[in-house]
Amino acid sequence: MPSLILELDQMLDEFTRLPVRAEFIFDPDEPALIRVEFRAERGPGLIWHIGRELLQRGLTTMSGSGDVRMWPTLPGERPSSWLLLDSQEVEALFELPRDRLAAWLETTYRAAPAGTELDGLDWDGFLTGLLDGRGSASA
Repeated sequence: MPSLILELDQMLDEFTRLPVRAEFIFDPDEPALIRVEFRAERGPGLIWHIGRELLQRGLTTMSGSGDVRMWPTLPGERPSSWLLLDSQEVEALFELPRDRLAAWLETTYRAAPAGTELDGLDWDGFLTGLLDGRGSASA
């Protein structure tokens, strides 16, 4: 599935915008997550894994909590959404064009419908990995 490249605005303050290119990557083997690679003209790039459902909901309503939140802009403004990324290392607010992201997300849902994201997960292997990791950490 092709990725989506968007030109975003990073809000440095109330009046200053920094153009940032972001590539949204969907992997059908991990359909619950979208990999987003932010590439600024200057400085290092940044990679975040964001829940696909969080992005979908954030197009129309407040979505997410903690490190990643997304919500639509006010009615009457250009059709976009705000994406806030917050961690110990970085806090960044981006304005995303809503229509192109919505259309691209729709194609990901055709490839892996909502509710099927965990169908291919090897639960036995996942639990074994968790238990093995916990056992070696306490040894």
